Amino acid sequence: MRKLMVFWLLSVSFVCSNMTFAATEEDPWEGFNRAMFTFNDAIDGAVLKPVAKGYKAVTPTPVQKGVSNFFSNLGEIGNITNNLLQGKWDQTASSTFRFLINSTAGWFGIFDVASELGLKEYDEDFGQTLGYWGVNSGPYLVLPFFGPSTVRDGTGLVAEYVAIDETDYLDLNNKEELALLGLDVVQTRARLLNAEGMIVGDRYSFVRDVYLQSRAFEVYDGNVPVKASTQDASAADDSWGEEDSWGDDDSSWAE
Repeated sequence: MRKLMVFWLLSVSFVCSNMTFAATEEDPWEGFNRAMFTFNDAIDGAVLKPVAKGYKAVTPTPVQKGVSNFFSNLGEIGNITNNLLQGKWDQTASSTFRFLINSTAGWFGIFDVASELGLKEYDEDFGQTLGYWGVNSGPYLVLPFFGPSTVRDGTGLVAEYVAIDETDYLDLNNKEELALLGLDVVQTRARLLNAEGMIVGDRYSFVRDVYLQSRAFEVYDGNVPVKASTQDASAADDSWGEEDSWGDDDSSWAE
């Protein structure tokens, strides 16, 4: 399962690296990105959103919370690794103890015992680690199925799938991993249902701007320098793309 997902991500990265698009300041590949946004939106509307609504309607709130806690605990494996790579020793210790406590006393993370003990969660991924060490975000990029990203974050996503399989310690087969992944996707989508009402104006632009701003906030742990914020949000120079047919500023892409 992990190999298939890595292959898919690498394929998308390869295709994007060999295509050129009309450059704009903050979104040089907007034509391609809007196409992928429309594709993802269609999949979401036809499959994910209805399933998420059904899941939320029939699943008791305590069960939903337990499922969310379980996947958050799995995420601590990545948090430990990336906090360590960034030299954040206190955060590494907190993430480590959270994982150990919740995996045992919390029944594989279903109960968040660590938070009750005052251990704070520090979410980190490899894209944030690359940003911490000065790697520019690169152009905004909408990945098929995966959604909003950047070249840096997409590269980090590939690296995490290669280096870390968070379900390894559960000793699952491919079918079980796929089922677990499906549950994670549905649970995540269900949590986002209420957030849709916050979207105003052009949905594509709104999602892009929120993503870029939130990622800059996460990379700099809430202390975003003005210069770094500007560079990260508009990270594109002439070397990232030239104008071609993808770059038509066609209003038909807009929703």
